[in-house]
Amino acid sequence: MSAVLAAVVVPSWVPTWLLNPSLLGVGALAVTIVAAYATEFVIRRVLLRLAARTHTDLDDRLIELLRRPIFLSVMFGGMGWAISVMEISATPERLAFGFLQSLAVVVWATAIFRIGALVLTALSGRENYGFVSPPTLPAFLIILRVTLIAGALYFAFLAWNIDLTAWLASAGIIGIAVGFAAKDTLANLFAGVFIIADAPYKVGDWIVIDGSLRGRVVRIGIRSTRMVTRDDVEITIPNAIIGNAKVVNEDGGPLAPHRVRIYVSVAYGSDVDQVVEVLLTCAVGVDNVCETPKPETRFRSFGDSGLNFELMVWCDDSGRRGKLISNLTTKVYKAFSAEGIVIPFKQLDLHIKSDAGGRDSRLRAP
Repeated sequence: MSAVLAAVVVPSWVPTWLLNPSLLGVGALAVTIVAAYATEFVIRRVLLRLAARTHTDLDDRLIELLRRPIFLSVMFGGMGWAISVMEISATPERLAFGFLQSLAVVVWATAIFRIGALVLTALSGRENYGFVSPPTLPAFLIILRVTLIAGALYFAFLAWNIDLTAWLASAGIIGIAVGFAAKDTLANLFAGVFIIADAPYKVGDWIVIDGSLRGRVVRIGIRSTRMVTRDDVEITIPNAIIGNAKVVNEDGGPLAPHRVRIYVSVAYGSDVDQVVEVLLTCAVGVDNVCETPKPETRFRSFGDSGLNFELMVWCDDSGRRGKLISNLTTKVYKAFSAEGIVIPFKQLDLHIKSDAGGRDSRLRAP
C-alpha cells in the first residue's frame, strides 16, 4: 500500500502527518460508518415509504430483510478498505480479509434464505402457482437451504484460498452413491412435485387407480398420496406408482357432477318405446340424481339373449355413486316387474341326437 501512496501526487500544502497509514485507516472507517448510516437512512425514509404505498406488504418485508445485509455489506467493505490502506503484514491482512468475506457470505446466505422463504410462502398461498403449494413448500425450503449452504461453503473456501478440486470430486462421488441408495425416495419426490404441478387430482376428489383402487384423496404429499376408500380404510400410495398408473378422476372435468350408467337387457319382442319411458321414469325422484343435465337412455345393441339398453344419469356426489347405482338398479327391476317387461337371462338348450334304435350314438361301443 505504501507503494501506491508513493505513486500518488500529493500537493505540497498537505501535511505529511495526514498520510500516516493508521490515520488513513481511521479516516476510512469514519467514511464507512457515515456511508453505512446514510444508506440505512435512505432505505428507511425513502424505500420503505414508497413500499408502504403499494397494496401488498410483500415489498415492505423484502426491503426490511435487505436492510440489514446492505448495511453490514457497506461496513464490511469499508473495513476492508481501511485494512488495505494500513501498513500491516501480509498474514494478518489475509486473515482479516478472509474473516470479513466469510461474515459477508453468512450474512447474505441467511438473507437470501429468508427472502426465498418469504417469496415461496407467498406463492404457495396463490392458486395460480400450482407448482408451489402448501404440500410442496417444505420440499422447496429444504432445496433452497441445501443449495445456499453448499454455495456459502463454496464462497467461504474461496475466501480462504482453499483448493476445492478434491472436495468437489469427493462430493460428486458421494452424490452418485447417495443417488443410487435413495433412488426410490428420489423417484417418489420428483413424482410428487410433478403430480402437484400437473394437478391430475386434488384433495377431496374421488379417483380410481388402474381401474381397481377407488377412494377419496385426503392428502397429497411429496412422497406419497393418501386416499380413503368406501370402507373407511386409509391407503398410502407412493407417488412413483401413481405417476406411472392410469388415474381416473371422477370429480374432474368442466362439470362438477359425473355420469353414472345403468346397463339392462329386455327380452326380444318388448316394446322399445315403453322400455325407454320406464327407464326415464325410474331416474325421477332418486337421491343424488341431478336434474341438469337431464337423465338419458340409449338403445345400445342386440344382445345374445335380449335388447341392451343403458340409463345415464348425473350424480352430484361421487362418494354416493355406489348407493345411487344400487337405488337405480332396484327401482328399474321393480318397474320392469310392474310393467311386465321381461329381463332375459341366459338359457342353454341341450339337444341329444339318437340313432335309429333310440340309443344315444355317443354311448355306442366302438
